[in-house]
Amino acid sequence: CGGSVSNSSGTLQSPFYPGSYPNNADCVWEIQVENNFRVTLTFRDIEMQSSRCQYDYIEVYDGPLHSSLLLGRLCSGSFPTYISSSNMMTIRFHSDSRYTFRGFQAHYSSIPADHNTTLLCLPDYMHAVVSRDYLQSQGYTAQMVTLNDSHCEPTVTSHEVIFNIPYNDCGTTREENYDTINYSNMIKITSSEHIIRRKKNIHLHISCKMLQNTWMQVTYVAEDTVDVNENQFGRYDMNITFYDSSSFSQQVHDSPYYIDLNQNLYLQAYLHSSDPNLIVFVHTCVASPDPRDFNTLAYDIIKDGCGRDASYATLYSPYSHFARFKFNAFEFISHHPLVYLRCELVVCRLGDYSSRCYRGCVSRAKRDTSSAEEKVNVVVGPLKLREGSRNPGKVA
Repeated sequence: CGGSVSNSSGTLQSPFYPGSYPNNADCVWEIQVENNFRVTLTFRDIEMQSSRCQYDYIEVYDGPLHSSLLLGRLCSGSFPTYISSSNMMTIRFHSDSRYTFRGFQAHYSSIPADHNTTLLCLPDYMHAVVSRDYLQSQGYTAQMVTLNDSHCEPTVTSHEVIFNIPYNDCGTTREENYDTINYSNMIKITSSEHIIRRKKNIHLHISCKMLQNTWMQVTYVAEDTVDVNENQFGRYDMNITFYDSSSFSQQVHDSPYYIDLNQNLYLQAYLHSSDPNLIVFVHTCVASPDPRDFNTLAYDIIKDGCGRDASYATLYSPYSHFARFKFNAFEFISHHPLVYLRCELVVCRLGDYSSRCYRGCVSRAKRDTSSAEEKVNVVVGPLKLREGSRNPGKVA
């Protein structure tokens, strides 16, 4: 029932399809394909309670669930096809507590986007590329392409004009909305004709929008000229590193990392971003002997921001891009040759005290699918018990 999907094509269907779906289901699939590709989704079968789609329904969103255009809500009838404007699409399936039917089945695939212009939102800058073939088709040359701040010049190759635009320089503006941080700039393509002008100037607006940990990349052309509309979604660059002491001066590069029972383990989560006005919060950390499965056999160290292991503690961090914490090696590791950690990290605006990063421990009896907070998953390890450390009384 729901989940993140990253394959280039596949099939989605309601739970138990072609059998009857369960009552009170709320499934959300988040499809994310390669950059500069789009998602196409075609429904092959739909049979649901069909009273104007009020009770049981499918919703298709052009991007993330909570911040994107609703492309359609359906429950019966024809089998439509939807195409995203980006490399991301979200499908939500909802059922109430009354009647159940066969449900739905749909097929998705990825198709190449228009490559006249491309945009990537990287950790430190926006990478914008304009095709010289596109410029030539519009009657322009590469020398006519400039950034809003003309001091930041592009790199011109035989096929492309390339801008690497920092988030905190070259005239990039920063705007905070309810749940996003928007970084915007503009590429200008202007004619050299001074007395009379037969071609419209092209203003290529570039925007990277951050929603928790998701970057939404947007380019569009203003001035009623050729219509270019490209959206891309990516993830924050985040890592977690072990350190050998509470001073956090020496990283541990050993793999596996040999430890003793009850040894203090020090970890630092680091967000790679040029924007200083962001903060990192450790939401969940789970230990497992299998780096691909953190459900079958797992041990919670922290969950929903609440420490589940008695030795867990947050530590002072000098920068908002760092989150530091510690816990002790536990008996769990004495029964398995290798142990891995998977931590979920949340990114918020610095000083936004209503955000998840500042609410700390929030215990929930069940998953709240309506909020569906975006998180970054990072797996670190393995940890391995040092020979001769089977005695749980030994302390490093």
